[in-house]
Amino acid sequence: MNAVFVDATPALAALAQELLRVDGIAFRIDGDPDVHPELLPGLLAGAAVAIIDHTPLPASIAKQCVGLRHVIFLGTGARSYMSVEELAALGIDVHVIKGYGDTAVAECAIALMWAAARGIAGMDRGMRDGKWLRTGGIELTGRTLGLVGFGSIASEVARIALGGGMRVIAWNRSAKTHAGVTFVSLERLLAKSDVVSVHLLLNDDTRGFLSRARIAAMRPGAILVNTARGALVDEAAMIDALREGRLRHAGLDVYDVEPLPADHPLTTIPNVTLSAHSAFRTPEASRKLIAGAREHCRRIIGAQDAEGGQ
Repeated sequence: MNAVFVDATPALAALAQELLRVDGIAFRIDGDPDVHPELLPGLLAGAAVAIIDHTPLPASIAKQCVGLRHVIFLGTGARSYMSVEELAALGIDVHVIKGYGDTAVAECAIALMWAAARGIAGMDRGMRDGKWLRTGGIELTGRTLGLVGFGSIASEVARIALGGGMRVIAWNRSAKTHAGVTFVSLERLLAKSDVVSVHLLLNDDTRGFLSRARIAAMRPGAILVNTARGALVDEAAMIDALREGRLRHAGLDVYDVEPLPADHPLTTIPNVTLSAHSAFRTPEASRKLIAGAREHCRRIIGAQDAEGGQ
């Protein structure tokens, strides 16, 4: 069986060379991280397995990938890049890798929260322009952090925030319990949180979840952190709230359009801290990511062997 890693960054390519060794699979690594989807049929010619980090795979392109039966998406958000249902209808299974970046993303959310609370990004920009900006900040010890969605990443955020002396409340669509965390209604969370951090999966039900009405219901002067998916938040409403000062600050790692256009309104607003969808980019998370891809490959080979033996 042949497998192709179609869009490996240099760091991921090096890890793949080291870790992606599975008996029964011949791997090829493409070292161009900027692959246009129209090139995929050529890159995947004869491959049964595609390993994809960030390249979209529309069903119209997948139809042209003769022999493709499995896509291993390096992350959890495959639906942002492909239609899992449409690929399944073509006989292509999509596999995702869970848990690899829980600590990495949680630490990024905490970093964005603290940077927002102290205005660090704004002072940095000002000092690079020769301005001595002494921006007043707020202390987060004793303040309330509200987690919208409570999966494994949010539980890591809670662990760190509780250790830092914050009160942590959370809302989740299904009932959960967690030591030190109080679960409340969404309405109460928005009204009481000094910081709101978003931790939902993106699907048809959650797209635009933090709507204009829900942003308006947030505590005046609150900080908004999003390390999940940009489309979970009504971007225009968030921008209006930031400009009007109803939101103190936003710390963002994800956006409706990525890469973020150079002339995007978010680049002109002072009370925003931006990072380039890099929350999960740590050496530790990357090793777990490639190891997860290896385990999927082993299961695929195992299933194939089992079918062959029947």
